[in-house]
Amino acid sequence: MSWRDRLHQGLVIPAHPLCLTPDRKLDEPRQRALTRYYIDSGAGGLAVAVHTTQFTIRDPQHNLLQPVLQLAAEEARASDAILIAGVCGPTPQALREASLAASLGYHAALLSLSAFRDASVDQMIDHLRAVGQVLPVVGFYLQPAVGGRVLPYSFWRRAAEIESLIAIKIAPFHRYQTLDVVRAVAESGRASGIALYTGNDDNIVADLLTPFTFSGVTVRIVGGLLGQWSVGTRSAVQLLRRIHEGENHSLLLALGAQLTDLNAALFDAANHFHGCIAGIHEVLVRQNRMATRACLDPNEDLSPGQLEEIDRVLAAYPHLLA
Repeated sequence: MSWRDRLHQGLVIPAHPLCLTPDRKLDEPRQRALTRYYIDSGAGGLAVAVHTTQFTIRDPQHNLLQPVLQLAAEEARASDAILIAGVCGPTPQALREASLAASLGYHAALLSLSAFRDASVDQMIDHLRAVGQVLPVVGFYLQPAVGGRVLPYSFWRRAAEIESLIAIKIAPFHRYQTLDVVRAVAESGRASGIALYTGNDDNIVADLLTPFTFSGVTVRIVGGLLGQWSVGTRSAVQLLRRIHEGENHSLLLALGAQLTDLNAALFDAANHFHGCIAGIHEVLVRQNRMATRACLDPNEDLSPGQLEEIDRVLAAYPHLLA
């Protein structure tokens, strides 16, 4: 089966964090080991150099984009994991990043539009087309709270017509905006060619259980490309299998509510997601997969009260963290 066929079947794709030493340098052995953990847990792909990896890996003082992409590609080489590279910035930067990812064997680019906050729909569509000439594109609706922008239905409707757009990560953390994406794909005539993935870490299970019907076309969100699934990856693989096998929806929705509660603590929803990356790191430290929860930015850490919330949910939901 081709990687595109597997992508369309629906996979667990963790957003890969960045392992640092206590002095905030790349911890290469742990970075490699974390990649192996995801693959060994049954993840069907990896998203690297994305928000969870920290966009600041691109800053000149860190210069970690290529090393981080390369480490994941090397560790995944013996597997059939689909490699998705985060691609950011204005078009010249995005083309450089996509070309780098392609040279390292990545399959697709997860395209952030954070650099296009004030751009028109035409400008964003031109950008998507340009990057799509280098690598197949996974569209990305990133929530504004962590650097994204509102992307209207008109954008997604036109984007869905572009052949190089093969998937969309829907992550606005907003039901109306989620429906904009799904409706655009359903009405585009390309629903069978675009794999929909939830990035709504606050609504994972409901997204995956819901059949969405627009204009007589029913589409489904088939998998997750999620920061939440960078912890408890083995449990996530089991959960997605149960969803695909059609297990009792009430039981699955109950698990979904637990997963949302877990995510609220890890992602620091109470403080507008300030501690979302540090929260993921804290769990990985406790599981001995990271040496420190430190981020590249010393100002990026847990919020007041977040540690206590993490203690609570880890005690309450150990079955979600295998």
